[in-house]
Amino acid sequence: MDKHLVDTSKFLSYVLRHEPQSIGIQLDREGWTDIDALITAASRAGRRLDTALIHAVVADNDKRRFALSNDGQRIRAVQGHSSADVAIAYAPRVPPAVLYHGTARRFLDAILTEGLRHGQRHHVHLSADVITATSVGRRHGSPVVLQVDALRMHEQGHLFYQADNGVWLTEHVPVSFLAVLPGESIDTGSKTPTS
Repeated sequence: MDKHLVDTSKFLSYVLRHEPQSIGIQLDREGWTDIDALITAASRAGRRLDTALIHAVVADNDKRRFALSNDGQRIRAVQGHSSADVAIAYAPRVPPAVLYHGTARRFLDAILTEGLRHGQRHHVHLSADVITATSVGRRHGSPVVLQVDALRMHEQGHLFYQADNGVWLTEHVPVSFLAVLPGESIDTGSKTPTS
């Protein structure tokens, strides 16, 4: 993705996930906003957008962070929201046996005490593979990958959802369902998975 598309993607992530009011747009409960209204509001805020650029960002985003409505007139971020106005109604899904969470090593002690919490976002984000989780962890510092015993969590009543881009979501992952992947353990005696 070229620099202009990357910059536009970051801008769209900011306004469609976290601060729609920063440019004066309103998201509906499912996170949608009208593309024409987004273009107009962005222009008032000094940011040039057009429909072709927005469609290019959606099409070229390797993480599929955004979705267009069927008629191509609206856009939303598919997950990662912290805006209180958005509450996407994901359908509960049965997760695979294990999922993964990438984070920075500096957060590991707190995670192994409190579990994974969603912080300002609406959900904890989980990956279906180690490579993606490692990439996510690397964005925040020295990466560490945690294995989540997702199916066992589900069997004990925890709900899982899957966003349009494949990211798995849940409210909280208690410590008892977490394990530091082999090769990622630290000197505090953290658990490693047995299988």
